[in-house]
Amino acid sequence: MAKIKVKQVKSGIGRPQNQKRTLEALGLRKIGQVVEHDNTPNILGMVRTVNHLVSVEETK
Repeated sequence: MAKIKVKQVKSGIGRPQNQKRTLEALGLRKIGQVVEHDNTPNILGMVRTVNHLVSVEETK
């Protein structure tokens, strides 16, 4: 299965609670932190929720 790298590029401070919780669920706590996840519909939906706070790169 394909993987994606998700990097937090903006802070969650001052954002709605659901966006803060989504960042936490993705495993992101600091700006610049990178996590790797499987490319599943659940993860893509989470990334879509916080797409203005993260950058996404597809890996193999």
